[in-house]
Amino acid sequence: MSNDAMRNQSTMTCAELLIRLLRDTYGVQAVFGIPGVHTVELYRGLEDSNVQHITPRHEQGAGFMADGYARASGQPGVCLIITGPGMTNIATAMGQALADSIPMLVISSVSRRDTLGLGQGRLHELPSQQQMISGVARFSHTLLDANTLPDVLARAFAIFNGARPGPVHLEIPIDLFNAPVKVPASWQAPTLYRAAPDPMGLAEAARLLKSAKQPLVLLGGGCVAAPDAARALVEKLDAPTVTTINAKGLLGRDHPLDLGANAALPAVRELAANADVILAVGTELGETDYDVVFDGGFHLNGKLIRIDLDPEQLVRNQRVTLGLVGDAGRSLELLLAHFPDPLKRSGIERTSAALGALNLVNDPAFSDFVPLYKTLADYLPEAILVGDSTAPVYAGNHLVSQPAPRRYFNASTGYGTLGYGLPAALGAQLARADLPVVALVGDGGVMFTLSELATAVEERLPVVIVLWHNAGYEEIRRYMDANGVARLGVDIQAPNFLTLAEGFGCQSVRVESPEELADSLAKRASNGPLLIEIDAAAWQRACSISDQDT
Repeated sequence: MSNDAMRNQSTMTCAELLIRLLRDTYGVQAVFGIPGVHTVELYRGLEDSNVQHITPRHEQGAGFMADGYARASGQPGVCLIITGPGMTNIATAMGQALADSIPMLVISSVSRRDTLGLGQGRLHELPSQQQMISGVARFSHTLLDANTLPDVLARAFAIFNGARPGPVHLEIPIDLFNAPVKVPASWQAPTLYRAAPDPMGLAEAARLLKSAKQPLVLLGGGCVAAPDAARALVEKLDAPTVTTINAKGLLGRDHPLDLGANAALPAVRELAANADVILAVGTELGETDYDVVFDGGFHLNGKLIRIDLDPEQLVRNQRVTLGLVGDAGRSLELLLAHFPDPLKRSGIERTSAALGALNLVNDPAFSDFVPLYKTLADYLPEAILVGDSTAPVYAGNHLVSQPAPRRYFNASTGYGTLGYGLPAALGAQLARADLPVVALVGDGGVMFTLSELATAVEERLPVVIVLWHNAGYEEIRRYMDANGVARLGVDIQAPNFLTLAEGFGCQSVRVESPEELADSLAKRASNGPLLIEIDAAAWQRACSISDQDT
Protein backbone atom coordinates (compact mmCIF):
# COMPACT_ATOMS: atom_id res chain seq x y z
CA MET A 1 0.00 0.00 0.00
CA SER A 2 1.60 3.24 -1.08
CA ASN A 3 -0.42 5.86 0.84
CA ASP A 4 1.29 8.03 3.48
CA ALA A 5 -1.16 7.08 6.22
CA MET A 6 -0.07 3.48 6.11
CA ARG A 7 3.60 4.27 5.90
CA ASN A 8 3.28 6.07 9.23
CA GLN A 9 1.71 3.07 11.00
CA SER A 10 3.22 -0.38 11.43
CA THR A 11 0.06 -1.83 12.96
CA MET A 12 -3.64 -1.01 13.09
CA THR A 13 -6.80 -2.95 13.78
CA CYS A 14 -8.36 -5.25 11.24
CA ALA A 15 -11.36 -2.90 10.92
CA GLU A 16 -9.14 0.11 10.30
CA LEU A 17 -7.09 -1.75 7.70
CA LEU A 18 -10.27 -2.84 5.92
CA ILE A 19 -11.45 0.75 5.42
CA ARG A 20 -7.98 1.93 4.41
CA LEU A 21 -7.68 -0.80 1.80
CA LEU A 22 -11.12 -0.07 0.39
CA ARG A 23 -10.41 3.64 0.14
CA ASP A 24 -6.74 3.89 -0.78
CA THR A 25 -6.14 0.68 -2.70
CA TYR A 26 -9.47 0.11 -4.41
CA GLY A 27 -10.84 3.65 -4.64
CA VAL A 28 -14.13 3.02 -2.82
CA GLN A 29 -15.90 6.33 -2.28
CA ALA A 30 -19.20 5.26 -0.72
CA VAL A 31 -20.56 2.43 1.43
CA PHE A 32 -24.13 1.50 2.32
CA GLY A 33 -25.06 0.09 5.70
CA ILE A 34 -26.97 0.22 8.99
CA PRO A 35 -24.72 0.17 12.05
CA GLY A 36 -25.36 -2.58 14.59
CA VAL A 37 -23.79 -3.83 17.78
CA HIS A 38 -21.73 -6.32 15.81
CA THR A 39 -20.34 -3.74 13.35
CA VAL A 40 -19.65 -0.65 15.43
CA GLU A 41 -15.89 -1.25 15.25
CA LEU A 42 -16.03 -0.91 11.47
CA TYR A 43 -17.25 2.63 12.00
CA ARG A 44 -14.22 3.49 14.08
CA GLY A 45 -12.17 2.94 10.94
CA LEU A 46 -14.70 4.76 8.77
CA GLU A 47 -14.98 8.07 10.61
CA ASP A 48 -11.74 9.63 9.33
CA SER A 49 -11.67 7.93 5.92
CA ASN A 50 -13.56 10.45 3.73
CA VAL A 51 -15.62 7.48 2.48
CA GLN A 52 -19.27 8.53 2.30
CA HIS A 53 -21.59 6.41 4.43
CA ILE A 54 -25.24 6.16 3.37
CA THR A 55 -27.73 4.75 5.86
CA PRO A 56 -30.71 3.02 4.23
CA ARG A 57 -33.73 2.02 6.28
CA HIS A 58 -33.44 -1.71 5.52
CA GLU A 59 -30.54 -3.92 4.49
CA GLN A 60 -32.39 -4.91 1.32
CA GLY A 61 -32.36 -1.21 0.46
CA ALA A 62 -28.61 -1.14 1.08
CA GLY A 63 -28.12 -3.94 -1.42
CA PHE A 64 -30.35 -2.35 -4.05
CA MET A 65 -28.59 1.00 -3.60
CA ALA A 66 -25.21 -0.69 -4.06
CA ASP A 67 -26.58 -2.41 -7.18
CA GLY A 68 -27.80 0.88 -8.69
CA TYR A 69 -24.53 2.57 -7.77
CA ALA A 70 -22.56 -0.17 -9.54
CA ARG A 71 -24.70 -0.16 -12.68
CA ALA A 72 -24.56 3.60 -13.06
CA SER A 73 -20.84 3.98 -12.28
CA GLY A 74 -19.27 0.70 -13.36
CA GLN A 75 -17.62 0.45 -9.91
CA PRO A 76 -18.51 -2.14 -7.25
CA GLY A 77 -21.13 -1.14 -4.71
CA VAL A 78 -20.01 -1.81 -1.14
CA CYS A 79 -22.21 -2.71 1.85
CA LEU A 80 -21.47 -3.04 5.58
CA ILE A 81 -24.03 -5.46 7.02
CA ILE A 82 -24.84 -6.85 10.46
CA THR A 83 -24.70 -10.54 11.32
CA GLY A 84 -27.78 -12.76 10.87
CA PRO A 85 -30.92 -10.72 10.03
CA GLY A 86 -28.89 -8.15 8.13
CA MET A 87 -27.61 -10.89 5.85
CA THR A 88 -30.98 -12.55 5.35
CA ASN A 89 -32.40 -9.10 4.54
CA ILE A 90 -29.77 -8.32 1.89
CA ALA A 91 -29.93 -11.77 0.28
CA THR A 92 -32.70 -10.73 -2.15
CA ALA A 93 -30.66 -7.79 -3.42
CA MET A 94 -27.65 -10.06 -3.83
CA GLY A 95 -29.80 -12.49 -5.83
CA GLN A 96 -30.75 -9.72 -8.28
CA ALA A 97 -27.13 -8.62 -8.59
CA LEU A 98 -25.98 -12.20 -9.15
CA ALA A 99 -28.56 -12.72 -11.91
CA ASP A 100 -27.43 -9.56 -13.73
CA SER A 101 -23.66 -9.90 -13.05
CA ILE A 102 -23.43 -6.71 -10.97
CA PRO A 103 -20.26 -6.20 -8.87
CA MET A 104 -21.15 -5.88 -5.18
CA LEU A 105 -18.97 -6.34 -2.10
CA VAL A 106 -20.95 -7.28 1.01
CA ILE A 107 -18.87 -7.13 4.18
CA SER A 108 -20.58 -8.51 7.24
CA SER A 109 -19.86 -9.40 10.81
CA VAL A 110 -20.29 -12.95 12.10
CA SER A 111 -20.14 -14.51 15.54
CA ARG A 112 -16.85 -14.97 17.39
CA ARG A 113 -14.56 -17.64 15.99
CA ASP A 114 -14.83 -19.80 19.10
CA THR A 115 -18.64 -19.91 18.81
CA LEU A 116 -19.09 -20.55 15.07
CA GLY A 117 -21.38 -23.47 14.36
CA LEU A 118 -22.04 -24.30 18.01
CA GLY A 119 -25.73 -23.30 18.06
CA GLN A 120 -25.55 -21.61 21.44
CA GLY A 121 -28.37 -19.16 20.76
CA ARG A 122 -26.08 -16.17 20.58
CA LEU A 123 -27.20 -12.80 19.23
CA HIS A 124 -27.90 -12.89 15.44
CA GLU A 125 -26.62 -16.48 15.23
CA LEU A 126 -27.23 -18.62 12.14
CA PRO A 127 -26.17 -22.27 11.83
CA SER A 128 -23.89 -21.23 8.97
CA GLN A 129 -24.16 -17.68 7.65
CA GLN A 130 -21.61 -18.42 4.95
CA GLN A 131 -23.48 -21.46 3.69
CA MET A 132 -26.75 -19.53 3.64
CA ILE A 133 -25.35 -16.66 1.58
CA SER A 134 -23.12 -18.66 -0.77
CA GLY A 135 -26.02 -19.32 -3.14
CA VAL A 136 -26.30 -15.62 -4.01
CA ALA A 137 -22.57 -14.82 -4.15
CA ARG A 138 -19.68 -15.52 -6.50
CA PHE A 139 -17.92 -16.59 -3.34
CA SER A 140 -18.31 -16.20 0.41
CA HIS A 141 -15.26 -16.14 2.68
CA THR A 142 -14.93 -16.26 6.47
CA LEU A 143 -11.87 -14.35 7.65
CA LEU A 144 -10.08 -16.45 10.26
CA ASP A 145 -6.75 -14.61 10.30
CA ALA A 146 -6.83 -10.81 10.20
CA ASN A 147 -3.48 -10.68 8.41
CA THR A 148 -5.00 -12.40 5.36
CA LEU A 149 -7.45 -9.51 4.82
CA PRO A 150 -5.44 -7.91 1.95
CA ASP A 151 -5.36 -11.22 0.09
CA VAL A 152 -9.10 -11.80 0.44
CA LEU A 153 -9.95 -8.30 -0.79
CA ALA A 154 -7.59 -8.78 -3.71
CA ARG A 155 -9.47 -11.95 -4.60
CA ALA A 156 -12.81 -10.11 -4.46
CA PHE A 157 -11.66 -7.30 -6.73
CA ALA A 158 -10.06 -9.83 -9.08
CA ILE A 159 -13.59 -11.19 -9.60
CA PHE A 160 -14.95 -7.69 -10.20
CA ASN A 161 -12.20 -6.68 -12.61
CA GLY A 162 -11.17 -9.91 -14.31
CA ALA A 163 -14.02 -12.42 -14.29
CA ARG A 164 -17.79 -12.51 -14.57
CA PRO A 165 -18.75 -10.04 -11.81
CA GLY A 166 -21.37 -10.49 -9.16
CA PRO A 167 -21.76 -10.19 -5.39
CA VAL A 168 -18.87 -11.26 -3.16
CA HIS A 169 -19.36 -11.80 0.58
CA LEU A 170 -16.69 -11.36 3.23
CA GLU A 171 -17.64 -12.11 6.83
CA ILE A 172 -15.41 -11.07 9.71
CA PRO A 173 -15.83 -12.61 13.19
CA ILE A 174 -16.53 -9.90 15.74
CA ASP A 175 -13.45 -10.85 17.78
CA LEU A 176 -11.24 -9.96 14.78
CA PHE A 177 -12.37 -6.36 14.28
CA ASN A 178 -10.00 -5.09 16.98
CA ALA A 179 -7.29 -7.64 16.25
CA PRO A 180 -3.92 -5.95 15.57
CA VAL A 181 -2.76 -6.32 11.99
CA LYS A 182 0.69 -5.72 10.61
CA VAL A 183 0.31 -3.14 7.89
CA PRO A 184 1.99 -4.22 4.65
CA ALA A 185 4.92 -2.00 3.74
CA SER A 186 3.64 -1.88 0.18
CA TRP A 187 0.22 -3.00 -0.99
CA GLN A 188 -1.16 -1.93 -4.34
CA ALA A 189 -4.06 -3.29 -6.27
CA PRO A 190 -2.77 -5.51 -9.05
CA THR A 191 -3.30 -4.41 -12.63
CA LEU A 192 -5.58 -6.97 -14.25
CA TYR A 193 -6.20 -7.39 -17.96
CA ARG A 194 -9.32 -9.30 -18.85
CA ALA A 195 -9.12 -12.40 -20.97
CA ALA A 196 -9.01 -12.00 -24.76
CA PRO A 197 -10.37 -14.66 -27.13
CA ASP A 198 -8.07 -17.07 -28.96
CA PRO A 199 -6.76 -15.39 -32.15
CA MET A 200 -7.60 -18.41 -34.29
CA GLY A 201 -11.13 -18.41 -32.94
CA LEU A 202 -11.49 -14.71 -33.70
CA ALA A 203 -10.28 -15.28 -37.24
CA GLU A 204 -12.82 -18.07 -37.70
CA ALA A 205 -15.58 -15.87 -36.29
CA ALA A 206 -14.62 -13.11 -38.74
CA ARG A 207 -14.65 -15.59 -41.63
CA LEU A 208 -18.16 -16.75 -40.74
CA LEU A 209 -19.42 -13.19 -40.40
CA LYS A 210 -17.89 -12.13 -43.73
CA SER A 211 -19.60 -15.04 -45.48
CA ALA A 212 -23.01 -14.26 -43.99
CA LYS A 213 -25.85 -13.04 -46.18
CA GLN A 214 -28.26 -12.13 -43.37
CA PRO A 215 -26.23 -11.64 -40.18
CA LEU A 216 -27.68 -10.71 -36.81
CA VAL A 217 -25.91 -9.32 -33.71
CA LEU A 218 -27.08 -9.80 -30.13
CA LEU A 219 -25.43 -7.52 -27.55
CA GLY A 220 -25.99 -7.95 -23.83
CA GLY A 221 -25.13 -6.15 -20.62
CA GLY A 222 -21.59 -7.52 -20.70
CA CYS A 223 -20.83 -5.01 -23.48
CA VAL A 224 -21.72 -1.77 -21.67
CA ALA A 225 -18.09 -0.76 -21.09
CA ALA A 226 -17.33 -0.74 -24.84
CA PRO A 227 -19.96 1.34 -26.67
CA ASP A 228 -17.54 2.68 -29.30
CA ALA A 229 -16.28 -0.76 -30.31
CA ALA A 230 -19.81 -2.20 -30.31
CA ARG A 231 -21.17 0.56 -32.51
CA ALA A 232 -18.21 0.41 -34.90
CA LEU A 233 -18.42 -3.36 -35.31
CA VAL A 234 -22.18 -3.35 -35.89
CA GLU A 235 -21.74 -0.70 -38.55
CA LYS A 236 -18.89 -2.58 -40.24
CA LEU A 237 -21.04 -5.72 -40.29
CA ASP A 238 -24.11 -3.80 -41.48
CA ALA A 239 -26.12 -6.13 -39.25
CA PRO A 240 -29.43 -5.63 -37.44
CA THR A 241 -28.69 -5.70 -33.72
CA VAL A 242 -30.68 -6.64 -30.65
CA THR A 243 -29.54 -4.65 -27.61
CA THR A 244 -30.95 -6.25 -24.47
CA ILE A 245 -32.52 -4.35 -21.59
CA ASN A 246 -29.19 -4.04 -19.77
CA ALA A 247 -27.49 -2.98 -23.03
CA LYS A 248 -29.85 -0.13 -23.88
CA GLY A 249 -27.99 2.91 -25.19
CA LEU A 250 -24.98 0.88 -26.29
CA LEU A 251 -25.32 2.04 -29.90
CA GLY A 252 -26.65 5.50 -29.02
CA ARG A 253 -30.19 6.78 -29.24
CA ASP A 254 -32.26 5.55 -32.21
CA HIS A 255 -29.33 4.00 -34.07
CA PRO A 256 -30.55 2.76 -37.49
CA LEU A 257 -29.27 -0.79 -36.81
CA ASP A 258 -30.72 -1.07 -33.30
CA LEU A 259 -33.70 -3.38 -32.89
CA GLY A 260 -33.82 -2.60 -29.18
CA ALA A 261 -34.82 -5.21 -26.62
CA ASN A 262 -37.58 -6.59 -28.82
CA ALA A 263 -36.39 -10.15 -29.39
CA ALA A 264 -39.66 -11.57 -28.05
CA LEU A 265 -41.81 -9.75 -30.62
CA PRO A 266 -42.83 -11.43 -33.92
CA ALA A 267 -40.96 -9.31 -36.48
CA VAL A 268 -37.64 -9.64 -34.64
CA ARG A 269 -38.20 -13.34 -34.04
CA GLU A 270 -38.69 -13.82 -37.76
CA LEU A 271 -35.52 -11.90 -38.52
CA ALA A 272 -33.63 -14.00 -35.94
CA ALA A 273 -34.95 -17.29 -37.31
CA ASN A 274 -33.86 -16.31 -40.84
CA ALA A 275 -30.38 -15.09 -39.89
CA ASP A 276 -27.67 -17.33 -41.31
CA VAL A 277 -24.91 -16.18 -38.89
CA ILE A 278 -25.55 -14.76 -35.43
CA LEU A 279 -22.97 -13.05 -33.22
CA ALA A 280 -23.95 -12.96 -29.52
CA VAL A 281 -21.66 -11.04 -27.17
CA GLY A 282 -21.97 -10.68 -23.40
CA THR A 283 -25.52 -12.00 -23.23
CA GLU A 284 -27.05 -15.00 -21.43
CA LEU A 285 -29.68 -15.44 -24.15
CA GLY A 286 -32.08 -15.76 -21.21
CA GLU A 287 -35.85 -15.74 -21.42
CA THR A 288 -36.43 -12.33 -19.81
CA ASP A 289 -34.55 -10.76 -22.72
CA TYR A 290 -35.44 -13.07 -25.61
CA ASP A 291 -38.66 -14.84 -24.61
CA VAL A 292 -40.52 -12.51 -22.27
CA VAL A 293 -43.82 -13.97 -23.51
CA PHE A 294 -42.58 -17.35 -22.22
CA ASP A 295 -43.67 -19.48 -25.17
CA GLY A 296 -40.29 -20.77 -26.34
CA GLY A 297 -40.69 -19.00 -29.66
CA PHE A 298 -37.24 -17.42 -30.04
CA HIS A 299 -35.18 -19.63 -32.37
CA LEU A 300 -31.72 -19.23 -33.88
CA ASN A 301 -31.40 -21.54 -36.88
CA GLY A 302 -28.16 -20.15 -38.30
CA LYS A 303 -24.57 -20.54 -37.16
CA LEU A 304 -24.21 -19.05 -33.69
CA ILE A 305 -20.98 -17.39 -32.56
CA ARG A 306 -20.92 -16.65 -28.82
CA ILE A 307 -18.40 -14.56 -26.89
CA ASP A 308 -18.55 -14.48 -23.10
CA LEU A 309 -16.24 -14.10 -20.13
CA ASP A 310 -17.88 -17.14 -18.53
CA PRO A 311 -17.25 -20.35 -20.50
CA GLU A 312 -20.38 -22.01 -19.11
CA GLN A 313 -22.51 -19.34 -20.75
CA LEU A 314 -21.27 -20.40 -24.18
CA VAL A 315 -23.34 -23.60 -24.09
CA ARG A 316 -26.51 -22.42 -22.37
CA ASN A 317 -29.93 -21.73 -23.92
CA GLN A 318 -28.98 -22.01 -27.62
CA ARG A 319 -26.83 -24.43 -29.62
CA VAL A 320 -23.49 -22.77 -30.35
CA THR A 321 -21.35 -23.22 -33.48
CA LEU A 322 -18.29 -21.32 -32.28
CA GLY A 323 -17.65 -20.29 -28.68
CA LEU A 324 -14.99 -17.80 -27.62
CA VAL A 325 -14.04 -17.13 -24.00
CA GLY A 326 -13.15 -13.49 -23.47
CA ASP A 327 -14.09 -10.09 -22.14
CA ALA A 328 -16.85 -8.56 -24.26
CA GLY A 329 -15.21 -5.17 -24.73
CA ARG A 330 -11.79 -6.52 -25.58
CA SER A 331 -13.35 -9.10 -27.90
CA LEU A 332 -15.35 -6.47 -29.79
CA GLU A 333 -12.19 -4.40 -30.30
CA LEU A 334 -10.15 -7.36 -31.55
CA LEU A 335 -12.92 -8.61 -33.82
CA LEU A 336 -13.35 -5.13 -35.25
CA ALA A 337 -9.74 -5.24 -36.50
CA HIS A 338 -10.77 -8.05 -38.89
CA PHE A 339 -13.13 -5.68 -40.73
CA PRO A 340 -11.11 -2.78 -42.15
CA ASP A 341 -13.80 -2.13 -44.74
CA PRO A 342 -17.54 -2.00 -44.07
CA LEU A 343 -19.73 -4.72 -45.53
CA LYS A 344 -22.94 -3.87 -47.37
CA ARG A 345 -25.83 -6.22 -46.67
CA SER A 346 -28.95 -4.07 -46.37
CA GLY A 347 -28.76 -4.11 -42.58
CA ILE A 348 -30.44 -0.75 -42.11
CA GLU A 349 -33.24 -1.70 -44.47
CA ARG A 350 -33.82 -5.02 -42.64
CA THR A 351 -33.82 -3.25 -39.27
CA SER A 352 -36.20 -0.57 -40.49
CA ALA A 353 -38.56 -3.16 -41.93
CA ALA A 354 -38.66 -5.10 -38.65
CA LEU A 355 -39.26 -1.99 -36.57
CA GLY A 356 -41.90 -0.83 -39.03
CA ALA A 357 -43.69 -4.15 -38.69
CA LEU A 358 -43.58 -3.83 -34.89
CA ASN A 359 -44.97 -0.27 -35.02
CA LEU A 360 -44.47 0.03 -31.28
CA VAL A 361 -45.71 3.59 -30.84
CA ASN A 362 -49.09 2.58 -32.28
CA ASP A 363 -49.34 -0.76 -30.49
CA PRO A 364 -52.41 -0.69 -28.19
CA ALA A 365 -50.41 -2.60 -25.56
CA PHE A 366 -48.11 0.39 -25.17
CA SER A 367 -50.52 3.27 -25.81
CA ASP A 368 -50.63 4.38 -22.16
CA PHE A 369 -46.85 4.65 -21.97
CA VAL A 370 -45.81 6.27 -25.26
CA PRO A 371 -46.77 9.73 -23.92
CA LEU A 372 -45.12 8.94 -20.58
CA TYR A 373 -41.74 8.24 -22.13
CA LYS A 374 -42.07 11.07 -24.64
CA THR A 375 -42.63 13.51 -21.79
CA LEU A 376 -39.66 12.16 -19.84
CA ALA A 377 -37.46 12.35 -22.95
CA ASP A 378 -38.59 15.92 -23.66
CA TYR A 379 -37.86 17.21 -20.16
CA LEU A 380 -35.09 14.87 -18.97
CA PRO A 381 -33.37 13.61 -22.14
CA GLU A 382 -30.15 12.60 -20.35
CA ALA A 383 -31.84 10.90 -17.40
CA ILE A 384 -30.97 7.49 -16.01
CA LEU A 385 -34.21 5.50 -15.85
CA VAL A 386 -34.29 2.92 -13.05
CA GLY A 387 -37.29 0.62 -12.87
CA ASP A 388 -39.08 -1.80 -10.63
CA SER A 389 -41.24 -4.65 -11.91
CA THR A 390 -44.22 -2.55 -13.00
CA ALA A 391 -46.33 -1.88 -16.10
CA PRO A 392 -44.48 1.25 -17.29
CA VAL A 393 -41.18 -0.64 -17.09
CA TYR A 394 -42.47 -3.62 -19.06
CA ALA A 395 -43.49 -1.16 -21.78
CA GLY A 396 -40.29 0.86 -21.48
CA ASN A 397 -38.22 -2.23 -22.14
CA HIS A 398 -39.61 -2.07 -25.66
CA LEU A 399 -40.13 1.67 -26.14
CA VAL A 400 -37.14 3.39 -24.58
CA SER A 401 -34.01 4.36 -26.49
CA GLN A 402 -31.16 5.93 -24.51
CA PRO A 403 -28.18 8.07 -25.61
CA ALA A 404 -25.60 5.99 -23.74
CA PRO A 405 -25.28 2.74 -21.79
CA ARG A 406 -25.78 2.50 -18.01
CA ARG A 407 -28.84 4.76 -18.26
CA TYR A 408 -31.65 2.20 -18.25
CA PHE A 409 -31.89 -0.77 -15.92
CA ASN A 410 -34.56 -2.44 -13.85
CA ALA A 411 -35.59 -5.53 -11.92
CA SER A 412 -37.80 -7.11 -14.58
CA THR A 413 -34.92 -9.19 -15.93
CA GLY A 414 -33.32 -12.26 -14.40
CA TYR A 415 -34.20 -12.56 -10.72
CA GLY A 416 -37.16 -10.20 -11.09
CA THR A 417 -37.60 -8.90 -7.56
CA LEU A 418 -40.05 -6.25 -6.39
CA GLY A 419 -38.95 -3.17 -4.47
CA TYR A 420 -35.79 -2.59 -6.51
CA GLY A 421 -36.62 0.65 -8.31
CA LEU A 422 -36.56 3.30 -5.56
CA PRO A 423 -33.36 2.33 -3.69
CA ALA A 424 -31.50 1.43 -6.89
CA ALA A 425 -32.34 4.89 -8.25
CA LEU A 426 -30.88 6.45 -5.11
CA GLY A 427 -27.67 4.48 -5.64
CA ALA A 428 -27.54 5.61 -9.26
CA GLN A 429 -28.00 9.25 -8.22
CA LEU A 430 -25.18 8.96 -5.68
CA ALA A 431 -22.94 7.54 -8.42
CA ARG A 432 -23.94 10.09 -11.08
CA ALA A 433 -24.75 13.42 -9.45
CA ASP A 434 -24.24 15.01 -12.88
CA LEU A 435 -27.31 13.31 -14.38
CA PRO A 436 -31.00 13.35 -13.47
CA VAL A 437 -32.36 10.00 -12.26
CA VAL A 438 -35.94 8.77 -12.55
CA ALA A 439 -37.31 5.84 -10.52
CA LEU A 440 -40.21 4.07 -12.24
CA VAL A 441 -42.28 2.21 -9.65
CA GLY A 442 -45.78 0.83 -9.10
CA ASP A 443 -48.08 1.18 -6.11
CA GLY A 444 -47.57 -2.48 -5.24
CA GLY A 445 -43.80 -2.85 -5.62
CA VAL A 446 -42.87 0.49 -4.05
CA MET A 447 -44.34 -0.65 -0.73
CA PHE A 448 -41.49 -3.16 -0.41
CA THR A 449 -38.95 -0.35 0.01
CA LEU A 450 -40.96 2.85 0.47
CA SER A 451 -39.02 3.55 3.68
CA GLU A 452 -36.05 4.54 1.51
CA LEU A 453 -37.83 7.84 0.82
CA ALA A 454 -36.32 8.80 4.17
CA THR A 455 -32.84 8.11 2.79
CA ALA A 456 -33.57 10.18 -0.32
CA VAL A 457 -34.69 13.14 1.80
CA GLU A 458 -31.83 12.80 4.27
CA GLU A 459 -29.22 12.70 1.49
CA ARG A 460 -31.02 15.46 -0.47
CA LEU A 461 -31.05 13.33 -3.61
CA PRO A 462 -33.04 14.94 -6.47
CA VAL A 463 -34.49 11.67 -7.75
CA VAL A 464 -37.84 11.88 -9.56
CA ILE A 465 -40.07 9.00 -8.45
CA VAL A 466 -42.78 8.27 -11.00
CA LEU A 467 -45.34 6.08 -9.24
CA TRP A 468 -47.83 4.31 -11.51
CA HIS A 469 -50.92 3.75 -9.35
CA ASN A 470 -53.21 1.07 -10.78
CA ALA A 471 -54.56 -0.15 -7.43
CA GLY A 472 -52.85 -3.47 -6.97
CA TYR A 473 -50.75 -6.10 -8.69
CA GLU A 474 -52.03 -5.55 -12.23
CA GLU A 475 -49.67 -7.95 -14.00
CA ILE A 476 -50.65 -10.81 -11.70
CA ARG A 477 -54.32 -9.92 -12.08
CA ARG A 478 -53.94 -10.38 -15.83
CA TYR A 479 -52.21 -13.73 -15.37
CA MET A 480 -54.99 -14.90 -13.07
CA ASP A 481 -57.68 -13.75 -15.52
CA ALA A 482 -55.91 -15.37 -18.47
CA ASN A 483 -55.65 -18.69 -16.64
CA GLY A 484 -59.11 -18.73 -15.13
CA VAL A 485 -57.91 -18.24 -11.56
CA ALA A 486 -59.99 -16.17 -9.15
CA ARG A 487 -58.41 -12.84 -8.21
CA LEU A 488 -57.05 -13.36 -4.72
CA GLY A 489 -54.35 -11.29 -3.05
CA VAL A 490 -53.97 -8.85 -5.92
CA ASP A 491 -56.59 -6.16 -5.30
CA ILE A 492 -54.73 -4.60 -2.42
CA GLN A 493 -55.41 -1.36 -0.58
CA ALA A 494 -52.88 1.37 -1.16
CA PRO A 495 -52.03 4.17 1.26
CA ASN A 496 -52.30 7.85 0.49
CA PHE A 497 -48.89 8.27 -1.10
CA LEU A 498 -48.95 12.07 -0.99
CA THR A 499 -49.59 12.01 2.75
CA LEU A 500 -46.79 9.50 3.25
CA ALA A 501 -44.42 11.58 1.13
CA GLU A 502 -45.28 14.64 3.19
CA GLY A 503 -44.49 12.70 6.34
CA PHE A 504 -41.05 11.88 4.99
CA GLY A 505 -40.51 15.50 3.98
CA CYS A 506 -40.64 14.64 0.29
CA GLN A 507 -42.21 16.94 -2.28
CA SER A 508 -45.10 15.19 -4.05
CA VAL A 509 -47.86 15.72 -6.57
CA ARG A 510 -50.60 13.65 -8.20
CA VAL A 511 -51.03 13.94 -11.98
CA GLU A 512 -53.61 12.62 -14.42
CA SER A 513 -52.26 13.57 -17.85
CA PRO A 514 -49.02 14.04 -19.81
CA GLU A 515 -49.51 17.80 -19.60
CA GLU A 516 -49.62 17.68 -15.80
CA LEU A 517 -46.57 15.42 -15.75
CA ALA A 518 -44.67 17.88 -17.93
CA ASP A 519 -45.62 20.76 -15.62
CA SER A 520 -44.40 18.81 -12.57
CA LEU A 521 -41.09 17.93 -14.20
CA ALA A 522 -40.53 21.53 -15.21
CA LYS A 523 -40.95 22.66 -11.60
CA ARG A 524 -38.91 19.93 -9.88
CA ALA A 525 -36.44 21.00 -7.23
CA SER A 526 -32.74 20.19 -7.28
CA ASN A 527 -32.23 19.66 -3.56
CA GLY A 528 -34.42 16.67 -2.83
CA PRO A 529 -36.68 13.97 -4.22
CA LEU A 530 -39.98 14.52 -6.01
CA LEU A 531 -42.71 11.86 -5.95
CA ILE A 532 -45.11 12.07 -8.90
CA GLU A 533 -48.10 9.80 -8.48
CA ILE A 534 -49.87 8.97 -11.74
CA ASP A 535 -53.50 7.91 -11.38
CA ALA A 536 -53.42 5.16 -14.00
CA ALA A 537 -57.16 5.16 -14.73
CA ALA A 538 -57.31 8.94 -15.14
CA TRP A 539 -54.12 8.92 -17.25
CA GLN A 540 -55.60 6.30 -19.56
CA ARG A 541 -58.75 8.38 -20.02
CA ALA A 542 -56.71 11.51 -20.76
CA CYS A 543 -54.56 9.71 -23.31
CA SER A 544 -57.63 8.16 -24.94
CA ILE A 545 -59.26 11.57 -25.34
CA SER A 546 -56.01 12.97 -26.75
CA ASP A 547 -55.83 10.13 -29.29
CA GLN A 548 -59.41 10.83 -30.40
CA ASP A 549 -58.64 14.52 -30.81
CA THR A 550 -55.64 13.79 -33.03
